[in-house]
Amino acid sequence: MRHVKIVRTARGMQKLALQARGRGIRIGFVPTMGYLHEGHVALMKDARKRIGPQGLLVVSIYVNPTQFGPTEDLSRYPRDFRRDRRLCREAGVDVVFYPQDSEMYPGRSEGLFSTYVTEVALSVGMEGASRPTHFRGVTTVVAKLFNLVLPEVAVFGQKDCQQASIIQRMAKDLNFPVRVVVAPTRRERDGLAMSSRNAYLTPSQRSQAVCLSQALNLARQLVRASVRPLSAAVLTAKLKRLIDRAPEARVDYIAFFDPRSFQPVKQVSGGTHLALAVFFGKTRLIDNALL
Repeated sequence: MRHVKIVRTARGMQKLALQARGRGIRIGFVPTMGYLHEGHVALMKDARKRIGPQGLLVVSIYVNPTQFGPTEDLSRYPRDFRRDRRLCREAGVDVVFYPQDSEMYPGRSEGLFSTYVTEVALSVGMEGASRPTHFRGVTTVVAKLFNLVLPEVAVFGQKDCQQASIIQRMAKDLNFPVRVVVAPTRRERDGLAMSSRNAYLTPSQRSQAVCLSQALNLARQLVRASVRPLSAAVLTAKLKRLIDRAPEARVDYIAFFDPRSFQPVKQVSGGTHLALAVFFGKTRLIDNALL
């Protein structure tokens, strides 16, 4: 089992990364907000395979304030650094970058931080519409992390498909020398996508939350069974009826879209992407699938 080095400062992380790159060591990177689960561990293992046993595997644990809206769950987002560090050690991580806000956004509390990275095409709908400042915070913090960790490869999860595509576009548009890999969604045995926010769910809500994956499966079945494109409006109504059977479920959005442009489509066929966001009480969960 590898020793895990904890780095808490931005300067310390960048210095370590520069030294590694200077020695020809490949750096793999998995950015997280902590409260790790097996889905995160799968991303770490994927990154390790891509950089090899002699590479430097870095995981960041940082609850990024700029991607939370004013009424969202920043203060109550689950945190357990001791457990996260153990999971990283067991997964063969070499470095955990664990900064505070003052390291990532120097001067922000005094109004002296004013530079943000914004993607303006893929981020408009779905999560971008429901959480207007969310993606600006995501792209800004990931750009900063890329500059500090200097990875050759960075691995993101497909569960956040819009986010992953935006990061890929940002890396390409801004010439970051990093390959952004999107790994498959990891699921619980009953089909619920693994998420740190699942910890918020009551036992009743947890059992109801499987309606997200059930809705994805229903859409797949309907598309496969049809010889012609289906109406997105009709499919949306059918999926909403399924989700509404869960007494505490409240649909935020059901979106059918082109996976390249993230533009909504009126007709659904093979190759269309589906994304869902559903509240269970105050807990908001997302999921998606290529149909």
